[in-house]
Amino acid sequence: MSTTTSNLEVDLDLIRRLDRNGPRYTSYPTADRFMEAFNAESYSQWVAKREIGGVTRPLSLYIHIPFCNTLCFYCACNKVITKDRSKSAEYVRYLIKEMAMQAQLLGPDQVVEQLHFGGGTPTFLSDDEIREVMAAIRQHFKLVEDGEYSIEIDPRKVSDATIALLGAVGFNRISLGVQDFDEAVQRAVNRIQGEEETLQVMRAARANGFKSISIDLIYGLPKQTLEGFDKTLDKVIAANPDRLSIYNYAHMPTIFKPQRRIHEEDLPAAQVKLDILSLAVNKLTQAGYVYIGMDHFAKPEDELAVAQRQGRLHRNFQGYSTHSDCDLVALGVSAIGKIGPTYSQNFRELEDYYDALDRDVLPIMRGLELNADDLVRRAIIQALMCHFELAKESFNIAYLIDFDQYFATELAELKEYEREGLLKISPQWISVTPKGRMLIRNICMVFDKYLRTKQEHARYSKVI
Repeated sequence: MSTTTSNLEVDLDLIRRLDRNGPRYTSYPTADRFMEAFNAESYSQWVAKREIGGVTRPLSLYIHIPFCNTLCFYCACNKVITKDRSKSAEYVRYLIKEMAMQAQLLGPDQVVEQLHFGGGTPTFLSDDEIREVMAAIRQHFKLVEDGEYSIEIDPRKVSDATIALLGAVGFNRISLGVQDFDEAVQRAVNRIQGEEETLQVMRAARANGFKSISIDLIYGLPKQTLEGFDKTLDKVIAANPDRLSIYNYAHMPTIFKPQRRIHEEDLPAAQVKLDILSLAVNKLTQAGYVYIGMDHFAKPEDELAVAQRQGRLHRNFQGYSTHSDCDLVALGVSAIGKIGPTYSQNFRELEDYYDALDRDVLPIMRGLELNADDLVRRAIIQALMCHFELAKESFNIAYLIDFDQYFATELAELKEYEREGLLKISPQWISVTPKGRMLIRNICMVFDKYLRTKQEHARYSKVI
C-alpha cells in the first residue's frame, strides 16, 4: 500500500522491509560516542577560541529541568520523579551558579537568539522560580527582540496564570505533550490527560501572544488502535496547532526502566503501527500541514516550513530549528551543548552535577572534539535531514574534497536505495524522493562512519 502527497510518499511495504535500528541524528557523531577525556577544561579551551578572528556567533541556550511529579511509563528522558517542591529551589540555585560560570567564560554581551526549556517538566518550577531563572538569563545574556524562546509544557500541571507569566517573561513558543487522547492508552502509560485541559492551555497561550504552539503525539503506545488514534488526530487537527511531532515509541525496557511497566502484549502489532503512521501522514497533509522531516509537520506559514523552503532549516538536540549558526550553551543536569567543532554533556545525576558546581568546576561529564571527517559527515547528514538533497560541489568547495572519490563506498551503498526508488544520484546532486523521505534516517546512516560494524545498530531504536 502506498499513499502520496506532494512532497511525501508513504510506501508501507518498503518501510516494513527497510525498517531497522538507527540514530535520530540530533547530532553527528551521536551522544553515545562522547568521551570522558573531554571535560570542563577541554570545554573552556574551546570557548576561549570562539571569537578568534573577531567573528562572534549568536548563542542558543538550552535549560534542562529534570523534575516530574508523576512517571509516564513510555518516557526515555533524563528525569527525577518527585512531589517535593523544595528540590526545584535547590536546583535553581545550582543552575544559576552554572549560568554565571558559563557567562564569565563566554565574556560580556553575548547575544542569545534561541532559548529552550526542556525536561522533565519545566513548569515543575514555581512561578517565582521561573521568574528567577529568566531574570538570571537576562542578567548574563542579551536576548534579541524577535528570538525563538520555547518551553515544553505538561498540560496537566499548568494554570492559565502560569501561561500568562511565561508570556510575560519572554517565552513565545510552547510545546505540549499529548501523546494520545484515548483513555485506555493513557491508563496504560500512566498519563491521564483530558482533552479540555489541553485545549485550555492552547487557548491561554494564544491569549498571551504565543507565536507558535506545537503538539507532541506518539504512535506505537500500548492499547493504541487505528480507530482510537484516528479520533485523537481529529481532535488535534480541530485544535489547530502550528506544529506537530509524531514520534515512534521505542520500546527498550532493558535501557529505560519505566518502560518495564508496559506490558508487551498491549503494544500494537508492527502492521498496526505502520497503519497508524500512514493514517497520521494522510490526515495531517490533507489538513494542510507540510512534512518537515523525520516526525515533524508544520503549517505552510510556520517558521519551520518557511525556513525549509528557503534552505535555512537546521537540526539540533531539540529537533528542527531555524537558527543554524548558533553555538549551543547547555545548562542543567544531562544537558548537551555545542561550541564550534565540539559537543559537551553535563553529568546525568543530580549528585554529580551539584558536586562539580560545589567545587567551582563546570559540571561537564564528557564530550567530543570533531575531526575533519566528522565535520563533513555532519554537514551531509544535516543537509539530508533538513532539505532532502545536497549539492556535491558545495562539499567539494567547503571541505576541499572530491565528493565522489571521498564517499565512493557510501555512493556504492546508496545505489541499492536508488534502485528501491528512495533517492536519485546524479553527477551533481543526491536528491531524496518523496518515497525516501520517511526513511531519511536509513539514508543518513550510510554516511555514519561509526555504524560500519553490524553490532552497532542494536543500541538504537527502530527508524519507523
